[in-house]
Formats: sequence, C-alpha cells, structure tokens
Amino acid sequence: MSGNPGYAAVPKRQRRRRPRDAEDGSAFPRVVTSRPRGGDQVREVAVVPAEAMDIDAGTSTNAATGGVDGSYLIEAGFDQCAVSPLSLQGIKDAGYERLTRVQEATLPVILEGKDVLAKAKTGTGKTVAFLLPAIELLSTLPRSTSINLLVMLPTRELAYQVAVEARKLLKYHSSLGVQVVIGGTKLSQEQRSMRSTPCQILVATPGRLIDHLENTPGFSARIKGVKVLVLDEADRLLDMGFRRDIEKIIAFIPKERQTLLFSATVPAEVREVSHLAMQKDYKFINTVQEGDEETHAQVNQMYMVAPLDLHFSILYGVLKKHIAEDAEYKVIIFCTTAMVTKLVAEILSQLKLNIREIHSRKSQSARTKVSDEFRKSKGLILVSSDVSARGVDYRDVSLVIQVKGAIRRVEIKTKESAYQAWLGYYNSNKTISRDKSRLVKLAEDFSQSMGLEIVPAIPKLILRKMGLQNVPGLRSS
Repeated sequence: MSGNPGYAAVPKRQRRRRPRDAEDGSAFPRVVTSRPRGGDQVREVAVVPAEAMDIDAGTSTNAATGGVDGSYLIEAGFDQCAVSPLSLQGIKDAGYERLTRVQEATLPVILEGKDVLAKAKTGTGKTVAFLLPAIELLSTLPRSTSINLLVMLPTRELAYQVAVEARKLLKYHSSLGVQVVIGGTKLSQEQRSMRSTPCQILVATPGRLIDHLENTPGFSARIKGVKVLVLDEADRLLDMGFRRDIEKIIAFIPKERQTLLFSATVPAEVREVSHLAMQKDYKFINTVQEGDEETHAQVNQMYMVAPLDLHFSILYGVLKKHIAEDAEYKVIIFCTTAMVTKLVAEILSQLKLNIREIHSRKSQSARTKVSDEFRKSKGLILVSSDVSARGVDYRDVSLVIQVKGAIRRVEIKTKESAYQAWLGYYNSNKTISRDKSRLVKLAEDFSQSMGLEIVPAIPKLILRKMGLQNVPGLRSS
C-alpha cells in the first residue's frame, strides 16, 4: 500500500495529552490497551485526513499495555508483604508472583491505614495495589450487611474489570462479596442482587451510585459502613464531569475512613478533590519518574495521512494485509463517535470481516458480552468508541487502528465530494452493492458522520452511470 498516492506515511512526534472523552468527537481516545505476543511488536496505526495534516501530523496518541507490563515488575514477591495467607493464596492463584513498582511504593503505606494520592500509569498494577490492602482490612471486620469498600470508576467497562479482579483476590475470603452498580442495567436487578448476596465491596460509576442513594431503600444506611473509599482513574472521573456527584457521595459516607486516589495525571482539579476527600496528612506517592519511557514509545507507530474519501478503502486494505500476515490477529479500531463506530462496523461486516462493535448506543449487556468475547478470542476485530479507550485490559492485541477524522476542519465542498466518492467506490464493490437501498442508507450515514445535515446532490449523469438513478434516498442535481 505504500505506493498509493492517496496517502503518505509519516512518523509520529511524541507529545503528552490529557485524556478527554472522545465520543462527542472533540478528541481522540488517549490510551490503547495491547500486549505483545511471543515477543512480537504490537503495531498501532492512526489514519487521519490529508486536509488536516498541518494540524494533526505532530499529534501522537498514547498507548498503555493492559494488565501489568513486564517492565514495571521488581524482584520482590507478594510473600514479602504483610498480608494474610488467604490473600497470598488468592494472589498466587490469580497468577501474580512479583510486585510492580507501583505496588512496592504504595502497599506498605496503604497497609498502615494512611490516605494516599498515587500518581500511576494505567497498566502498572494499581488495581491490586488498592484492592489487596482493603481486603486485608475487611477480613478483620465482623460480618454485617454494610458496604465497607467503595470503588468509583469513570466507565462501566473499568468497573466490571475491577470487580473481576476483586473476585479473584476474594477466592479464599468466602465471607466477603463484591457487587457492581453501573448505568445501562436495571436498577431493580442491582437492588435484588445487593439484597441476596454479600456486598462488602461495591464497585460503581458515580451516576448509578447516586441513583441508588436516591431510590434504593436502606442503601444510604449501608453505605455509612464504608471504611475505605477508592477513586480510580481520578483525572478521568473529573474530566468526564463527575465532580459534583463525587462530592455528593463523599458527603454520605463516614469522615472516619481511609481514602485512596489513583490517577495517571495530577492536575489542579485532582488536588482539589484530594483535599476535600482525604485527611490533611495524606501521602502523595509519585510512581511516574522523570525520564521514564512512556508505554506508547514501546509500540511501533505510524501515520497514514489520506483524503477523507479514501479512509474506508485504506482501512480495509490495512486489515486484509494484517489478517493475511497473522492468522491469530486481534485488532481494535478506535473511532471518534458512536455513529462513526456503528458505520465502520457495519461496512466492514458487509465486507465479510469478523467484526464486533462497542459504543455508548449499545446496551450494557451487549457491551459486556462483546468485551468478554473479544478478550477471550483470536481472529476478531473490535470497532470501538472511547468506551474502551483507557484502562480496559485486552491481551494479545496485534494491531490498533485509530480512524481519526478532523471533520470539523474540512470544508463542506470537500465533504460533499467525499460522499460522492464514497458512494462510487462502494457501488463498485459487489459485496456491498448488491442491495442498492442498503448502500444508499450507508452513504447517508457516512454523510451524517461528517456533519452534513442534508445528503449532497449528485449530477443525474453520474447517477445513471452508477446505476443508481431510481434508488430512493438519493438527491440529484
């Protein structure tokens, strides 16, 4: 593909960016989760419009490995920590042997009962760093129906992931249980689950937690038993606008508690919340040292700069080439909005690729099902919006593609030309063009994804040449 005049490959310059929600199209996912297989390098590709090259060519997207990257491990093991034999056995069964640098720095302080604000990258073992000490404390408490550990996270996917990790560590603590409360599921179902099964550990997104405080009988009393509060991915929680909810939740729980904040970055707003939520003598632990190699620097990256109307054909070509080279391929394609994610997934499915999609317009049960399937599978392509962008652990990912369209910077005439070129290209593809009505609907979705309110008109002569002159949904000029 390097000989195609429609795009050029240019190296990325490295630049740090604060994470921002990308599903509104305002930014692009900050972190990609991936793990090399057998020493092979993971590849990451960003496809951007040629019209925006002067703005975007110097912008890089960060990448972080899911789970725990080997470079973060130290020689010391968990058996050197002051934790119970039951917890050590759970740790061993979960497959953990050596500590990470984050765990080495934070575990002793947290086990002493201190409040901690920890600056730590995603993928460095911080989940175990806050779960393990909390479980040690909870195992010493008398049995009750109170919620003793409250973990708040910004996304549903992260909440599920932390709950799965907690269940592994609780394997030999049979009296303790973990529940998840998140948006996208029935409130009544969560209420029944919390009544019928142990719930000393509650993993939640802030919005749904507020729902339970306001609508679940007895919940506010149960949450009065919180001994440990954890805000994970604190910077993203605040970036996503949860500060008011967090402050409201903090007002409900006891002041006498241990509070742990983990954050990849520590901007002013995170420090403000730490002063609100934590004791004055809290400890700040910075595990991100100056000169540390960012995880994205360990991933082979490149740009493909291309005209907007060539994005789909280039994407298809990249995927076909990668699939031919790697029989056990496992690909994530990030898109900027839920609408674009849906469109890309549908077109690639029409082209007979093995596709799954995750975005905010999918129900939570559907998102969980797809996420679990992708985590366990090979030979699969996941098309995702920013809901999978940070902290979600997908192992053995072989290729990450970021379809980044700076649509707002493109002139209307260019968008209209892209619509016509898109329609012409896929009309010539026998797989998609068999159903002309479906093709026209996909083209309409493409025009809407570019921000066009009205489908562009196409000259009648061109429509006749395409064989589309009588297909409903097209406008002629």
